[in-house]
Amino acid sequence: MAGGMHPGRSGRSLEERAARSGVAPPPAHPPPPARGAGTAQPRGRHCWVHDPPGAPGVWPGLLVEWRQAARGWHGRVAYAVAGPHGPVLVEAWVPAALLEQR
Repeated sequence: MAGGMHPGRSGRSLEERAARSGVAPPPAHPPPPARGAGTAQPRGRHCWVHDPPGAPGVWPGLLVEWRQAARGWHGRVAYAVAGPHGPVLVEAWVPAALLEQR
């Protein structure tokens, strides 16, 4: 979209537009798995992935779903990291402690 990356040109920031979208903010803690999985369509949510294995730093990601394992909650995320020949798309189950929902 033209002008979307230039502050002041489009009026409201992406954060402001998202806040006005009417979509409820994510819960502070991972939700329990939904009963009767398959009855509701999952929706992805933007998140930040902090220091995933092999890619130190903070990376933007898409949180697809949650699961509870013996070691706690994990989120299935898709995120892009810098690779030797350009961006690399990663899909992985990441411990909840490494995820920051936005």
